[in-house]
Parts: sequence; structure tokens; C-alpha cells
Amino acid sequence: MCALESGCAFTLTLKHISNFLMAGMRSRRAGCLSNSLQKQGRVVQKQTTSVRAFFLFLGGAGRIRNYKSHKPPRSCFTTLFIFLIPRAFLSLSLRPLLPAAKMAGCSSSSSNGSASRRSDIPEYETPELNTRLLHVGTFGDLWKERLREAELSLQPEAPADEDDAALVQELGCTPEVAAELRAVCRIDALKSSGKEDTEVIPKDTSLITLRIRQKALTRRKETVTVDRACRQETFIYEMESQAIGKRPKEPENLVKEGQLLLTLNIFYPVILQKHKLRKPYQTMLVLGSQKLTELRDSISCVSDFQIGGEFSSHPDQAPENISKDLYKSAFFYFEGVFYDDRRYPECRDLSRTIIEWAESRERGYENLQAAKMEDFTFNDLNIKIGFPYLFCHQGDCEHIVIITDIRLIHRDDCLDRSLYPLLTKKHWLWTKKCFVCKMYTARWVTNDDSLAPEDPSFFCDVCFRMLHYDAEGKKLGEFLAYPYVDPGIFN
Repeated sequence: MCALESGCAFTLTLKHISNFLMAGMRSRRAGCLSNSLQKQGRVVQKQTTSVRAFFLFLGGAGRIRNYKSHKPPRSCFTTLFIFLIPRAFLSLSLRPLLPAAKMAGCSSSSSNGSASRRSDIPEYETPELNTRLLHVGTFGDLWKERLREAELSLQPEAPADEDDAALVQELGCTPEVAAELRAVCRIDALKSSGKEDTEVIPKDTSLITLRIRQKALTRRKETVTVDRACRQETFIYEMESQAIGKRPKEPENLVKEGQLLLTLNIFYPVILQKHKLRKPYQTMLVLGSQKLTELRDSISCVSDFQIGGEFSSHPDQAPENISKDLYKSAFFYFEGVFYDDRRYPECRDLSRTIIEWAESRERGYENLQAAKMEDFTFNDLNIKIGFPYLFCHQGDCEHIVIITDIRLIHRDDCLDRSLYPLLTKKHWLWTKKCFVCKMYTARWVTNDDSLAPEDPSFFCDVCFRMLHYDAEGKKLGEFLAYPYVDPGIFN
């Protein structure tokens, strides 16, 4: 390789060099280089080892496809060309193209340098994943500066008479022509007349989609099944549709013009192994002017409703407290800042332990800060759209929070501020059924149960009492009983 890198041996024509470089730079991936070489007729069956060495040299190993099935080259110079170019010559030839690559965002040094600076325009930092750091309030101000007042207005659309006058002025036609155009081009004209039953599929239809649907309907009639997937798809947008266009009864609850609307995905807690980090547990809409505490109070999690204590000796005793009443501490983590919930005297500073651990022994986590959750709104945050953040409560119940969208509120959105944070989507969970009747949701879980075949065992309230207690309510056998709160209670 020393002789090769020094550029000795053969003399190549400028035509071969320029053709090779232009074909290589046109390809978007290293794998496309093999295609360009194949079109030039420079890859032969005898030189497969040399071709692989060349692609290893360019960092594109493993992307050569079908290089053994092409015709031999026309010239021995073109055959030896691929492994005789010195490395220094390649670097000099590609250097004039680097400014174009930097403009396209391909320069890693340029992207790393700009990532340290905050941009209030949400351009991508990681392609198709998350944006660069931006300030929420400044982003909203930029939109309001560029939009007209009519575009920010939340008032209902103008009546038809005013629209006719605007149409007459815009088209320069008579009012009669404008009225006729409105009657012919109205939205209702695109809808079905209602004379035909859309649920009945014609027998002589030529549409393949209708034939497939007819077969599916016939199969459902012949076999009695529960189409659970179809049921979830039917109600997936039900919660969102209920709030569309809703306006408040009290004027003070009307959302102001120019408010930002953020879409957040709240994921299942990490301690729940089934859906952790994969499926959003809840999707919410929050206003930019709302405090972080309002989002904290609206997140429903099954760990907040756990009941502590063992109740086998007195199952009728009502629990004094649930976990939400006992452990009120929580925090959000956004871009190096812990926003702690300090509204109540019993709230502990959960972030202090994490910050002390991070700062000890130079772990690489520097400049971590803590602030009060109740003092900040979403407009005050610096965030990245699409980037995972953290909500922690109950000590170790951690939820991933991802802000997926930021936009200005529209007149068709829910304009009742009292309904925000607005829950728009909620994932359905299978409930844990009773081990005995297999019908009702479990309400008790037992350990070391001499009357149950498994440990732990789950029972509904009726089966639990019939199996473990006599007619007088006395305990039968040895077991430990704990109240069970099923995650499916939020379905």
C-alpha cells in the first residue's frame, strides 16, 4: 500500500478520473458507488478482491451488490484504476465539494457548533427525530409577528352575506352570480343525497374494495367474534372529537388569541415492563400559558392509587389514604433543569439527591439546576420538539414525556380554558381478570395463599370473600391479602 499511496505506477487519463469522481459524488450512499462503477464497466469478476478493498477504503464495506455478474472492462487501465488512486489525491479532489456538503447539513463540525446555540425556529437537530433547542414563548412571538390579525382571530367565520359581498368584490361579478356560485360550489353539494342506504352493498358492484368489505361482513355474520381491534379504532378519536369547537359558558374561560398549544405524549412508567418506552399512555393538549403544576395534576397513573397495608384479617376496613395523598413529591426534567413540585409542606426535594450524585466524582453531568414547578409556565421552557424528557413521581415511577407539536390555537379547537390540559387520546389496557370466575376485574391479590394454586393470585371481590372467608366473615386458611388496583381502571 505504500507504493499505491505514493501515487506511483500507472498514468491515468483525466477523462477516467473525472468520470469516476462525478459518478461517485452523484450517488447518495456508498452503496450507489458500486452501481456507478458497474455502469462504467470497471468491475470484473477477477477483481472482486480489489473492489472490496476499495470500498473498505472509502468506508462503504458491505454495501456492494451483485458485483460478480457484470461485464469485463474495456481497458486494463480502467480495471486497475480503482486501487491505484493515491489517498492524498482523493482528499484533494473531494475538497472543493465540502462547502456544498456543509450547506446541506452534512458537516458534523458545523452541526455540532450550531447545536450549542439556541434557535427559536424548530429546525431538525437529529433528522426526523427532534429539533434544535428553542424557547417556547419566543417561538410563539415569532409566529404572531408574521401573521395577520384575521389569521389569529378566534371569532366564528363571517356569515354568508358578508362572504357574498367579498366574493362580488373579488370576482367583479353581480350578486346574483355570486349567490349561484355559492349554491353550486357549497360543501353540502359534495355529500350524499341520502336516498341510498350507504350500509347496503350492491350485488353487481365492480369495485374491489366493496367486494372485500362484503366478504368481511359475511364472515362476521357466520362466525361470532369480538372485533376488539375495530372497537379501539372506532373510539380512538372519540375523546378528541368531543372537544372540537367547544366554547366556554363563562367569558372569562375563553382562550385568548395567539395562545400556543402544545401536544404531549405521556408514556407508560418504566417499571411497567409491558409497554415501557413504546406506547404513549396519554396524549394531552396544554396551553403555553399554563403552569407545569396543571399538567402534573392531570397525569393519571395507577401508582397514585395504590393502597398500602395487609387486609386479610379485616377486608371490610376502608383504607385511610392512597399513595397520592401520602407521597406528593414529583418533578419534571427539561433541558438540565429539575422542576420540583414544592406546593405542599410534605413535598420532598427529589432532585437534590440526583444533582448531588451527578456532581460527585465528575460524572459528566454539569450545570444541573433546580426550580419550583409552580413558578414556571410552558412558555418559559427551553425544549426540543420530539426529544424525550422525564416526569417522576411516587419516588421511582418515571414517565417519558415527549412534546410532539407546538402550534397556535385555532377557532376550531377547544376554546374552554377550564378543560385544559385536554386529554385527547388514551391507550387501552387489558384488565387482569379474576382467577376463579374469569369475568370480573381483579380487586385483591394474595401471597402465600394455601387455597390458591398460584402465587400471587388475583381475585374479584365476590370470589375472594367466598373462597377465603366463611358465612360469619372468619378467615379460612393462611394467606396475605392486599388491595389490587388494575391499570385498566382508566380505560
